[in-house]
Amino acid sequence: MGDMANNSVAYGGVKNSLKEANHDGDFGITLAELRALMELRSTDALRKIQESYGDVYGICTRLKTSPNEGLSGNPVDIERREAVFGKNFIPPKKPKTFLQLVWEALQDVTLIILEIAAIVSLGLSFYQPPEGDNALCGDVSVGEEEGEGETGWIEGAAILLSVVCVVLVTAFNDWSKEKQFRGLQSRIEQEQKFTVIRGGQVIQIPVADITVGDIAQVKYGDLLPADGILIQGNDLKIDESSLTGESDHVKKSLDKDPLLLSGTHVMEGSGRMVVTAVGINSQTGIIFTLLGAGGEEEEKKDEKKKK
Repeated sequence: MGDMANNSVAYGGVKNSLKEANHDGDFGITLAELRALMELRSTDALRKIQESYGDVYGICTRLKTSPNEGLSGNPVDIERREAVFGKNFIPPKKPKTFLQLVWEALQDVTLIILEIAAIVSLGLSFYQPPEGDNALCGDVSVGEEEGEGETGWIEGAAILLSVVCVVLVTAFNDWSKEKQFRGLQSRIEQEQKFTVIRGGQVIQIPVADITVGDIAQVKYGDLLPADGILIQGNDLKIDESSLTGESDHVKKSLDKDPLLLSGTHVMEGSGRMVVTAVGINSQTGIIFTLLGAGGEEEEKKDEKKKK
């Protein structure tokens, strides 16, 4: 409780009442409320913040963080926030097995035609015409047909063998590429860091360690790792084309559009934001979930099928 008291901040000009019952682990704002807030845009979001929380400092108060000092960095507090608001990690899609890759390789139209041709060739090689027809032919022609019948299966078997080789090589290449890609992606996620303020110190932490309530510093060239609300900005412009498709840079300010979304790029300026959504609860995570690209979504679908 001492740590939580240290994290609580009183502001001279802003005093929001927290008499209503606290939610989600004694925080004054719930995960659902934060998600609903981050789905709003520009003036709608600003109006919602003013009506429900007063301003961004009111949100900081409810999240028990300081806009100047940030979180205390206490591991117990960080774990509690991750338990309530989630971790800044989007579970990857379950990798395909080698057999699944083999089955996908077999769907190629050219290979299907070769498979049919091989089956037809093998069927004809083992087909024996009626004896009545053979009686009309001479001894030499009968001997030639018997010789062809004994070796006719080789052509069909060769086609099937070539199809098997192509399928196995294709599946192995896809499997090895996917494995390398996941290894590279995991290494990038571990090495990628972002600047936050904790305990009054400006430090860099792994993106996966960012949690709701962190005060993050954003600057030109950054890829935002989480959703947040702008606390202070200096001519900040964001490229939101990855989420909205809008090519024009969006200017962010406290009095017009203070919401910053994960997966967007900082194109100009700098500023500070309070993190309000991470991982699957951020806008990028929600999109991944809707597209079925997240591992948790697949697990939920499997559970529903089993039920």
